[in-house]
Amino acid sequence: MGTHEASVEVRETNPGVGRGLFATGPIKKGEFIAEYTGEKIPTALADALPSRYLFELDEEWTINGESEKNTAGYINHACIPNAEAEIDGHRIFVYAIHDIEKGEEITIDYGEEYFDEFIRPAGCKCFACAPLP
Repeated sequence: MGTHEASVEVRETNPGVGRGLFATGPIKKGEFIAEYTGEKIPTALADALPSRYLFELDEEWTINGESEKNTAGYINHACIPNAEAEIDGHRIFVYAIHDIEKGEEITIDYGEEYFDEFIRPAGCKCFACAPLP
């Protein structure tokens, strides 16, 4: 499985957030969007890294998704997301949980631990928490 290249693009998003992944065409609920890819590393090693692109598979393994080739790594957090990540063995697949319109940013909920460590201290900048004027 690869990314759904015909339907997504990386571009600038909300101020203070950087780049995000956006739909270039409609994506239906349940449709595969992208695979979160990168080097599989021991979770104990990942816990010592300063990276924000670590996706834990289980207590033993984590995917280090820092590569620019990792299209799913551009998916930003949202408190009310339109996609979700599913772990299948040692792979991570992102699927739409709602219909996503052309031009809409693709988002997932990063989870409580990540939110508390990285997002809460700076303030959440998702569309639900910090809508554009």
